[in-house]
Amino acid sequence: MTTNPFYTTYTYIPFDHIAESDYEPAMMKGIEEEDRDIDLIVNNPNTPTFENTIEKMERSGQLLEKVTTVFFNLLSAETTDFLDDLAQKMSPILSEHSNNIMLNEALFKRVKFVYDDHASDGFTRLTPEQKMLLKNTYEGFVRHGAMLSDEQKEQLRRITAELGVLSLQFSQNKLKDTNDFILHITDETDLEGLPESAIDLAKQTAKEREMDGYVFTLQAPSYSPFLTYSAHRELREKMYRAYNTLCTHANDNNNVAIVGKIVNLHREMAQLLGYESYADYALTRRMAEKKENVYQLLDQLIDAYMPAAKKEVKETEDLFYQCEQKTNDHKTQFMPWDFPYYANKLKESRFNLNSEMLRPYFELSKVKKGVFGLATRLYGITFRPNTTVPVYHPDVEVFDVMDKDGSALALLYCDFHPRASKKAGAWMTSFKEQWKEPDGTNSRPQVSIVMNLSKATDAKPALLTLGEVETFLHEFGHALHAIFADTTYRSISGTNVYWDFVELPSQFMENYSTEPDFLNTFASHYITNEPIPQELIHRIIASRNFNVAYACMRQVSFGLLDMAFYTLKEMFNADLFTFEREAWHRAQVLPEIEGTCMTTQFSHIMAGGYSAGYYSYKWAEVLDADAFSLFQKHGIFDTDTAQSFRDNVLSRGGTEHPMTLYKRFRGQAPTIEALLRRNGIK
Repeated sequence: MTTNPFYTTYTYIPFDHIAESDYEPAMMKGIEEEDRDIDLIVNNPNTPTFENTIEKMERSGQLLEKVTTVFFNLLSAETTDFLDDLAQKMSPILSEHSNNIMLNEALFKRVKFVYDDHASDGFTRLTPEQKMLLKNTYEGFVRHGAMLSDEQKEQLRRITAELGVLSLQFSQNKLKDTNDFILHITDETDLEGLPESAIDLAKQTAKEREMDGYVFTLQAPSYSPFLTYSAHRELREKMYRAYNTLCTHANDNNNVAIVGKIVNLHREMAQLLGYESYADYALTRRMAEKKENVYQLLDQLIDAYMPAAKKEVKETEDLFYQCEQKTNDHKTQFMPWDFPYYANKLKESRFNLNSEMLRPYFELSKVKKGVFGLATRLYGITFRPNTTVPVYHPDVEVFDVMDKDGSALALLYCDFHPRASKKAGAWMTSFKEQWKEPDGTNSRPQVSIVMNLSKATDAKPALLTLGEVETFLHEFGHALHAIFADTTYRSISGTNVYWDFVELPSQFMENYSTEPDFLNTFASHYITNEPIPQELIHRIIASRNFNVAYACMRQVSFGLLDMAFYTLKEMFNADLFTFEREAWHRAQVLPEIEGTCMTTQFSHIMAGGYSAGYYSYKWAEVLDADAFSLFQKHGIFDTDTAQSFRDNVLSRGGTEHPMTLYKRFRGQAPTIEALLRRNGIK
């Protein structure tokens, strides 16, 4: 292509033709085009209407949306130094452009005219989707400072521009610091306790780096097995300290000062807009509505789970001391790097089960068939590999998703394995949202799930743990939310919902990971093809609540930390390490180690949109347990219940208030009871 690919009309993103040099000019041209779109709306001599103002805004800026979606997705999944530098350059420019729209007085005057006109008769002239789009648009302007004075608007511009740059820097620092650490082992006695899968991966990682021996990294498929299985306590400690001190060291990747700036800018912005704290500002657009409701949930969970969590840790600690007394003359203190190792030993002794026993039955290609087959069984949709679609990395696989009537539903990109250019964790995103054209044409979405699952080695194919199967199901649940989208407007389709509702479809899917009738559909030995033994499934079921209370307290502690930062009403200037310990102490059940810090790598709340929203995972867990209980009542594969879930939740996006959608599906408001029963707490 001699023309910038982003200027052309294409069905699939032409990754094979996009050059790094294409992004900046396309973004700048996209900004110019959207500015023209907005000028046409503002200068329209006709009386403002929903059609000539709100809908025109919704459909403006298509080129900019197209290029930035690709750019920022690759910044997370397949970044380079060039893209990192460009992101730093473009972030303030894009923030300024967004502010120019949201702080445009003439534009807001038209939006307010339309809003007041329809509010006068209760929005009765609009469809529910139109009503939601109008309310979102109007409230979006207000929440972005449209009613501020000129001086305050300039202050807001500075804040948002600085936040954009700092959030990017936070993420880039974390990726660089993660990549900078390796544990290089050349003495094979240091591999004691490690499973063959972890050793094979470490050997391959060393080979890829042109090093002898074995290399372990802080990426999840390497780090987690090492902490769980390594018999060398001093090496477990080294890995633990490396992971839990990310971005705290005296180097260019340090995030300590950045955290303070991000927290203070969020508070400053909220107070500028008339709120006491950032949490007060954020929660007005969440199901929880106010911070008191968030703390009520977290307190309920602490009261219900803490006794069991302490008991779980005490049992693991007792095993540690039993083993240590046999090998040492003195009593060594139980530490966090001991917990996963001895918890695994306790699980093995109690259930005769560990994650390595299950890997042979969870070969990735079979897991894909199982996960896709689950969607086929529930919703009648099918997945067809498409090798003609360009991809941004050879690891990426693409599937055409077909509806039960054979029509095209979506395109699904799957990026399964870790690499140095990819952020840690797992996420779902879209390269293109769903919407309906003015002529009624349903423009279908292009969805992507990105993970860091165990990859194949020279010795074996990609064999997953049960936890990784659960991660796949989780991200696939997000994908279904986007795949089934069937709304008129892009900005309220798919996963464009309240933050504490967005995790319902994903966490709902996790329920299937321990259901025998699901496991039996795909889990078979990668060599012999023998189905997973039923006795092994029984052990999975028996162990599924092992350390469930500890896991709950861990999530609650993250929620408490998040809320502690974003309920601040005064400037944050405390010692970060002390603040963190005090913020989450009520939910801590393991010893805290001096010098470690979660916040400096907590991308969710510092750079990922979950600021004052991390509680959403537990909020949605209440919803998903309640929702799945209806499937359990009618059958976990019941197609009528699944169709209702699709029609009332998955396809509706943010077209109505999430509680309205949930009650329409469930027939009642959710309660915590189903979650307590599922976890064996009640």
